[in-house]
Amino acid sequence: MGPTPNDPATWRHVPASSTPVDHARVATLMAAEWERFTTSTPGSGEHNARASKSLPLGVTSSFQHWDPYPISIVAARGAWLTDVDDRKLLDLSMGFGAMLVGHLNPTVVAKVTEALEKTGTLFVTPSPTATEVAERYQQRFGLDRLRFTNSGTESTMYAVRTARAYTGRKAIVKLEGGYHGGYDALSVSVKPDVADAGPEDAPTPVTPFDVEAGTVHVVPYNDIDRLREVLTAHKGEIAAIVMEPVMENIGIVLPDAGYLAAVRAACDEFGVLLVFDEVKTGLTAGYAGAAQRLGVKPDLITLAKSIGGGLPLAAFGGTAEVMAAVEDNRMAHFGTYNGNPLVMAAAVAVDQVCTHEALDSAEAINDGALKALDGIIAEFELPAHTVGFGVKGAVTWSPTALRNYRDYKRTDFEMAELSWLWGVNRGVLTPPGLDEQWLVSLAHTTEDMDLLVGTFRELAEAVRA
Repeated sequence: MGPTPNDPATWRHVPASSTPVDHARVATLMAAEWERFTTSTPGSGEHNARASKSLPLGVTSSFQHWDPYPISIVAARGAWLTDVDDRKLLDLSMGFGAMLVGHLNPTVVAKVTEALEKTGTLFVTPSPTATEVAERYQQRFGLDRLRFTNSGTESTMYAVRTARAYTGRKAIVKLEGGYHGGYDALSVSVKPDVADAGPEDAPTPVTPFDVEAGTVHVVPYNDIDRLREVLTAHKGEIAAIVMEPVMENIGIVLPDAGYLAAVRAACDEFGVLLVFDEVKTGLTAGYAGAAQRLGVKPDLITLAKSIGGGLPLAAFGGTAEVMAAVEDNRMAHFGTYNGNPLVMAAAVAVDQVCTHEALDSAEAINDGALKALDGIIAEFELPAHTVGFGVKGAVTWSPTALRNYRDYKRTDFEMAELSWLWGVNRGVLTPPGLDEQWLVSLAHTTEDMDLLVGTFRELAEAVRA
C-alpha cells in the first residue's frame, strides 16, 4: 500500500529512495556556520545587546529571537532586506505572507500616501473606504458578511466567540500543532512536548500555565476518525472546529485527498461550525484563498497578513446566518482602529495588485524552484522532500511525507537548522522556526529563487563531501 495521497490542489514530491546523513559531519558544519554567522554580523549582535535593555530578548515578538542573536534589519525594498551591517539579504520570509506584494510596493505606497495626505488616518465612524474593501472581500473570498480587525489573533478570537454565540455552545476543537495567534482558547497544544501530549492517535490537550483556555479538544490533522469520535463523545457541546486548511505552523503539512470534505460533512452532521484560519494561507494560496482552491466552504474564515500589504489588517467573516450573531449583538465586536482609512487604502492596493495573473506568475516561479530542489534532493539522495501550496514552499527533512504534528516532530531538526543557517550566511533569509518555509512574493524573480536553489546545492555538496 502506497503513501496517502495529498489533496490534488497542493504540491508534495517525496523521492523514491534516500540515504541517511552523517550527523557527525552535520555537527562539524553547524559549528563552522555559527562561527561564520557571528563573525559576519557584529552589528546585529551589538544591536541586540542594546535592544535587550528595553525589549525582552531584544525583539518585538518572541518568535523573532534566536541564539545568540537575530539579524536586525534597517530597510527593505521589493524582495530584499538591508541589515545593520549593510548586508543585502533575499527575504524569503516576507512576514509569513504579510509582504506578499513586496516591500514598499509602489501601488501600496501610492494609496497609503494619498490617504495620509488627503483622507486621514482614523475616523472611528462608518466610512465608504471600509465599505469598498468589504465589498471587494465579499466578491473575492465569497463571504456574505465580514468585519475588520487589526491582527490574526483578534480575528481568530472573534471567530470563536461568534461560533459560541451562534451555537449556544462553549467547547471547541483544534488540531494538535496548530497555531492561531495568542487567544487563550487557541493556545492549547500549539507545539507541545510529545512526552506531555498523550497517545498519537488521541492527543491530550497541553495548556501553558499562563493560559485559561476553557474546554478545548485536540485532534490530529488528517484523522477524520478521531475527529468523529470526539464529536460523538461531546455531542451538543462543541461550537466549532478551528483549523488551518493547510497547516503552515509546522513547515507545510497538506490535507489528504478528501480529508477536508470529510471534516465539512462531520461538522454538518453534528451541528458544529467549521472555521478556517486563513491568516497564513489567504492570498498566498491563490486569488480567493485556500477554501476556494481546495473546494471546501467553511462557515467562518479568518484573514490577515497577505491582505494588508504590510499594514496591520485582518478580518473575519462567513455566512449571513452565522454572522447574524454579530449583527444582533449576541457577539459584540469592537475596535477603535478597525477599518481605519490608512489600512483600507493599503487593502485596496493589494486587491488591485493581486490579480489572477500576478499570483499565478509568482506560483509558477515557486513551482520552478521546487522542481529544481527536487532534482538536487534526488541527485544527492537527501533524506528530504519538497512541499508547496500556492506561493509558499518548504524542504522538509524527512524521507517520508508528513501528515500531522507527530510526523513533524520526527523530522531531522539538526539538518533543518543547518539548512536554515547555511542560507542565512549566504544572504537567503527564511523564518527561524526550523520549519524551512519560504514565500515567493510578487517582487521575487526566477533569478532570486536561483539563489535559494544554488545555496541548497552547496549545502548538499558539503553534507555529502
